Amino acid sequence: MGWLAIILGFIPGFAWLYFYMQEDPHPEPKRLIFKTFCYGMLGAIIALGLELAFNQYVPSGGPGILFPLLSLAGLSLIEEVTKFLSARSAVRKSPAFDEPIDAMIYSLVAALGFATLENIGALTSPFLQGGIAAANANIFEMISFRFVGATLLHALTGAVIGYHWAWSIREFGRVRILLTGIVVATVLHAFFNYLILSFESYFQPIIFLMIVGFFVLADFEKFKNKKI
Repeated sequence: MGWLAIILGFIPGFAWLYFYMQEDPHPEPKRLIFKTFCYGMLGAIIALGLELAFNQYVPSGGPGILFPLLSLAGLSLIEEVTKFLSARSAVRKSPAFDEPIDAMIYSLVAALGFATLENIGALTSPFLQGGIAAANANIFEMISFRFVGATLLHALTGAVIGYHWAWSIREFGRVRILLTGIVVATVLHAFFNYLILSFESYFQPIIFLMIVGFFVLADFEKFKNKKI
């Protein structure tokens, strides 16, 4: 059953990857897509190490509301920056990176690789902690939520950064535009996590993602058929 958890961990990422690949009018090289996805998975490992170090200095259970908010913002920032750097490292100097929409595509692909490793960790941990019986009790509920929750969140915030990345390139490398995208993605990420912690229902977080998703699809439409 541990192998089943690993296989299921890939399904949400692959499903959203297929969906968003349809937004690119000029399909990207499969080898570069695979490379970027793997870089995103590697980024998740790096982010985990950074988050463990961060939690030592800013514990989420600190007094008052300041520590929880700083924790949410800090952890979200670590993940968003790591996802962007994973995408940038994967496509750096590649001749296939030649359209504005490519920045959104590759940023999203790295984010889905990142989310996939998270999914595998989340789905295999019950086997390690409570055995097969405990894992079977909630594995399909967990994979359903991660499909419409965490995985989609990573894809959307990755696309948000990719959108600003593309504009930054078109504006001759204006770093402020890219930094704005990272800040916006971090705020969206932290707010989603806040909704998860604040409500017992998944309804509010999913509605939030649907709204963000609408704007992301609109961003894809803006960049179709435009050249960097």
